[in-house]
Amino acid sequence: MRKRRRVLSSKQNRASSIKKKRSSRPLLSRSVIPATPKFDPPTRTVSAILSVCNEEDSLEAVLHELMKLQVHEIILVMNGCTDRSYDIARKVPIAKIIHYPDPIGHDVGRAIGAKMAVSDILLFLDGDIPIPAHALAPFVHAVQAGVDVALNDITPYLSTFDRRDALSHCKEFLNRSLGRGDLKVNSMTAVPHALSRRALETIGYPHLMVPPKAQAIAIMRGLRVEVCCSVNVIERNKTRQINVGHVNPVAELIIGDHLEAIREAIDVLGSRMSLPDHSRKRIASRRNGR
Repeated sequence: MRKRRRVLSSKQNRASSIKKKRSSRPLLSRSVIPATPKFDPPTRTVSAILSVCNEEDSLEAVLHELMKLQVHEIILVMNGCTDRSYDIARKVPIAKIIHYPDPIGHDVGRAIGAKMAVSDILLFLDGDIPIPAHALAPFVHAVQAGVDVALNDITPYLSTFDRRDALSHCKEFLNRSLGRGDLKVNSMTAVPHALSRRALETIGYPHLMVPPKAQAIAIMRGLRVEVCCSVNVIERNKTRQINVGHVNPVAELIIGDHLEAIREAIDVLGSRMSLPDHSRKRIASRRNGR
């Protein structure tokens, strides 16, 4: 009996010590909300530019984050809207609304919004993808620090090169042809991205209607074009009839835009653009007996 009591008492002691250790651990409450990452407000004026076409489900959240970012103005180019997007936009005091009854496309809308902007920094995004203010702030801060074109780095969200689509190949080919292989597939076709006032004046707002061409002009004219940070807009991109499928109208349009950008680069830099012509040099040296 004494041995049994000792065994029981030792077991009870261990159990009580374990219970004390467990009780000393802080309990995690499900109601605790993670703290929002802090960011510094912009020190220069910022115009946020959105092209909006029937975005009533997401527009309010997009505008809410822009208000937290403390932008100077929000320019909404409403085109082809038949839902409540217009009513939602009117609730924002700093909103400037430009209305087109028919759809004009994201790129044309951004170019029009850029023409109307009065700020030092232009921040471009879409009305269908709410992005937290702390994720938008790095684009603004990059331009404040001297970057002219701050791009979104989407490479972490893409597969390997051999499994990418033709559009991704076009983007990377253009960057490499301009001597900017470091930019990889990143382009002004993807939001969010930001421009300095100097970039807008150098590129010209009409060229923003063809984002790859605008990027080519920026690079060729010596503007500071850099990848800023990564925001995953690939998985959150709104599915529409015109952007679904391996070959779709949106992809064909963007590929055509890249061909236009390549044409611009050839006109300025020559047929080889920034690509070295090692093979022709070797053939010439053999012909000359060198």
